[in-house]
Amino acid sequence: MARPTDPPPLIPGLPGLTRMPVLVTGGTGTIGSQVVTELLESEVPARVLTRLPRPGSPGEQVEGDLAAGFGLAGAVEGVQAVIHCATNPAQGQQVDVDGTRLLCDALARHNPEAQLIHVSIVGCWDNPLPYYRIKCESETVVTTSGRPHTIARATQVHEFVARLVGARLGGLALGVRDLRFASCDSRWLAKGLVDLALDEHVSPDPVEFAGPEVMSVRDLSALTAHVRGKRAPRMYHLPTIGGVLRGLADGSNLPGPGAIRGGRTYAEWLATEGNSGQ
Repeated sequence: MARPTDPPPLIPGLPGLTRMPVLVTGGTGTIGSQVVTELLESEVPARVLTRLPRPGSPGEQVEGDLAAGFGLAGAVEGVQAVIHCATNPAQGQQVDVDGTRLLCDALARHNPEAQLIHVSIVGCWDNPLPYYRIKCESETVVTTSGRPHTIARATQVHEFVARLVGARLGGLALGVRDLRFASCDSRWLAKGLVDLALDEHVSPDPVEFAGPEVMSVRDLSALTAHVRGKRAPRMYHLPTIGGVLRGLADGSNLPGPGAIRGGRTYAEWLATEGNSGQ
């Protein structure tokens, strides 16, 4: 049985007969760039919304600004789906909330049948972290827009966790006691997002993606230091005061029992791709 991301059969003499494109917002970011690669490897045309088109970049570069609403009409026209990866923790209201609303409005006017895959975060409804509140608000924009959509929540990707546990002050690292991660491989996550985009059926419930294992921040820190040839830092645990830290200590960032689990483990990813963040 063919996967949704398997390339379509080619008909001799009709080389131009291909799938409709998929629009990727945030296509130059960690997850978005992997989505673009997965689309192209699956022979699905990738259209990338970007403020600064770069010649030679993969996919069809379309100039536009999500926060300002500039270029969205042309970007969504003729696509079969949108994989919405764009986010900006520093400008969450403008990009994640208002930008998502403008994107939904553009789809309503110019391509009402296209499915919207909205990328969010596992546990965002269970922790008062301000950025998570923004992600919740952006989800609400999507679910109340009337657009065909699927909410795809993911755990932190390996790249983020590597930056987090690799940060230190001298030989000291800061961490939340009992903090654990089920971090996932961004390449594997991208395949899952593309599968959702090419599926004709819209999921009525959010879909969760998570890595295959759960590791403590202490073990992640020690493993990262070992692979990078450094001494494991001494961990200083922050007191779990306040809703944010208590939520993290209680596992608010961990996936539920129905999550799709898979991809490379953190150790496998670190050994092949994560050793450059010295």
